Amino acid sequence: MTLRRRIDAPRDNGVRRPLPRRGETRNFHSEPIPFPNTPARDGPPSPSTYPVALPNMPHSNLARFFVQNFGCRATQADGAALESLLAAQGFEPAAERATADLVVLNTCTVTAAADEDARHAIRRAHRENPYAQILVTGCYAQRAPRELAAMPGVSWVVGNSHKTEIANLVSINNANEPYHGNIHVGDIFAQHSFLSAPVEDAAGDRTRPNLKIQDGCNNRCSFCIIPFVRGRSRSAPASQVVEQVRNLSRRYREIVLSGINLGRWGREPGSSERLVDLIGRLLAETEVPRLRLSSVEPMDFSDALLELMASSPRIAKHVHAPLQSGCDRTLRRMHRKYRPRHYAGRVLKARELMPDAAIGADVMVGFPGETEADFEESRGFIASLPFTYLHVFTYSERPGTPAAHHADAVPIPVRKARNRVLRELADAKNREFRGRMVGRTLSAVTLHEGGGALSENYLRIELTRSHHVNDIVDLQIGSLTGAGLRELPQ
Repeated sequence: MTLRRRIDAPRDNGVRRPLPRRGETRNFHSEPIPFPNTPARDGPPSPSTYPVALPNMPHSNLARFFVQNFGCRATQADGAALESLLAAQGFEPAAERATADLVVLNTCTVTAAADEDARHAIRRAHRENPYAQILVTGCYAQRAPRELAAMPGVSWVVGNSHKTEIANLVSINNANEPYHGNIHVGDIFAQHSFLSAPVEDAAGDRTRPNLKIQDGCNNRCSFCIIPFVRGRSRSAPASQVVEQVRNLSRRYREIVLSGINLGRWGREPGSSERLVDLIGRLLAETEVPRLRLSSVEPMDFSDALLELMASSPRIAKHVHAPLQSGCDRTLRRMHRKYRPRHYAGRVLKARELMPDAAIGADVMVGFPGETEADFEESRGFIASLPFTYLHVFTYSERPGTPAAHHADAVPIPVRKARNRVLRELADAKNREFRGRMVGRTLSAVTLHEGGGALSENYLRIELTRSHHVNDIVDLQIGSLTGAGLRELPQ
């Protein structure tokens, strides 16, 4: 149901905003979007859509825009798509946020810290540029639109459900300043469209463009809010991916394939293609020098996929498989779809096929009910596997997720201490792996940023010789740096 009501003119920092003109209809979301207390069938009940009916007028004072992205690779790719869509409507990119007429903040909500980062950016954007109109979109906007709409300076809150409509929404702009806090949020599980960017338009100053080929997630991990803000798993069409990679490969030497749950590409009903098939097509139908996979769930690293990665010199030897915990009891309570022995089988198979590959994982500490014995089991499991790096996260309660309702929360100091233990373990494993590379020759792509390079097996290399930027080169490794490697000097 759509809520329609007359609302007195709001005040933003004491400034009275104009009411809608006669004949206009503006609909508002009056309550936070509900989320289930348990991993329900398909997530939250369908919230209504809250459009704003404005006169068909061309945009006037929103000539320049600035998009700021927060969070994962998928969010970065969404931001690239938004930049392209806005440019197609005649808007021009601003060099910095402070000079933009329209500031688009593309948010993340995976942790409480991510939410705070977004709120801080809103406050700062409004303070440094009070005349700019602020549009907040992304995962936080989908989860808590009313919370964001109440913040001073926010003109629009647009959930992921309506992200593809942003360029049109801001193009239909009143001669007066828009009413404060327009909300456009709908049922994310009804979303079937795929926001796909011509990534090169927004990534011209980068060396390794990120191409999102999958969105959404059908899993229901008890700690994760992402399915309820991203929706069901959906894939970019294979022909579209092939064409995008073909175009990007004319300009870039390495392309990173990403998604919210990348290994689920092609798993929609009626589809027979899988990720390994798509990669085979990309190798056969494009001239991309190097592909790199971002994060893939462990059980989606099939033997066929690992064997293709090992056999092709055009696929980076880099396996990133989220673990979350090495404790069987904790994995069950997280509602993860594997057990430690299954995970170990995939990692050891990858190491057998690719002896020098980078192998990384996401690991969480402080999940509700994680005892000292649980943590030690997880730590021991991680220590036993040939990881070369870890992304260690401290558990953060997310409203609406089942885990947030557990009464046995781990104290914050204990969470932080466990985080330090795993980070120290990760540092030791990474240092040992880097040490093995000294004296070797590694294939790497030279980067724009900082004049360095990134090896096929995901190690930063400090260059001591002159190399062309955006090229794949063989580098002799002379020594270690604080966090990477150094090329052997001439």
